[in-house]
Amino acid sequence: MDKIAVLIPCYNEAKTVGKVVNDWKNALPEAVIYVYDNNSTDGTDEIAKKSGAIVRYERQQGKGNVVRRMFQEIDAECYIMIDGDDTYPAENGRDMANDVLDKGVDMVVGDRLSSTYFQENKRPFHNFGNSIVRMSINKMFNNDIQDIMTGYRAFSYRFVKSFPVVSAGFEIETEMTIHAIDKNMHIKNEVITYRDRPEGSESKLNTVQDGLKVIKTILHLYCDYRPMQFFGVISVFLTLLALVFFIPVFNAYIHTGIVLKFPTLIVCGFSVIAAIISLFAGLILSAIQHKERREYEFRLQQIDRWYKELKKRV
Repeated sequence: MDKIAVLIPCYNEAKTVGKVVNDWKNALPEAVIYVYDNNSTDGTDEIAKKSGAIVRYERQQGKGNVVRRMFQEIDAECYIMIDGDDTYPAENGRDMANDVLDKGVDMVVGDRLSSTYFQENKRPFHNFGNSIVRMSINKMFNNDIQDIMTGYRAFSYRFVKSFPVVSAGFEIETEMTIHAIDKNMHIKNEVITYRDRPEGSESKLNTVQDGLKVIKTILHLYCDYRPMQFFGVISVFLTLLALVFFIPVFNAYIHTGIVLKFPTLIVCGFSVIAAIISLFAGLILSAIQHKERREYEFRLQQIDRWYKELKKRV
């Protein structure tokens, strides 16, 4: 088991990966540095090897797939995950590792948005998207994480081994954040200095396409983790919709004694039925989710036992 493992997922980062590896060797000389190459065609893996990193491969395209492979293969007391594009400083790594190793923090979030991100990042839609995602998740899940989409994080062993990776692409950061919030993990924000990509280095993130995937992921996870709230909102909406259309029909019936708009009345009835079904779906899924939470706590106990056994072997 490694004391500190630095995990660097890479796809065509030949211009920056060597500097990133060397920066981390200087910042945390005791750490083991892993570069996971995701089908790069520009020699990223060879540059990483020459710089002194351990290079491994994930053939399925997508950052989520790389994270799944890294978390499955590496055992460490502390994990630091950072992008290979040289936008994050290695200088914060020591403090982030200490938070995990000495203070029991499960996830340290490298917070770009509270420092230089909006000045350094030259893509205005990315800035807008990050703000919307942060506001949405903190509102939906009643939390105060300052940077949801950051690629700079530190994790504990218990977080890594209990986190079920579902996303295949850039939605993985959102998924990790919501998992940590829902499972009541100890989370800390660490303000970092962000710098834009150097000239010649191109982002792999598609603003519109990947942004829509992130929104879809948020809604899916909100349904999974907060089913009563999700289906409750739908139930209230359908009930109000039925009420709005029913009032004129009922008003006409009071004055004439005749139902003048039977189709509208039928639609109101079906809307109320759909609202009731939605309410009970939320109740059932909420009960299932609470049961899963109890089972998850037992899994954490097992993971803690594995962790102690691995530490004894070192």
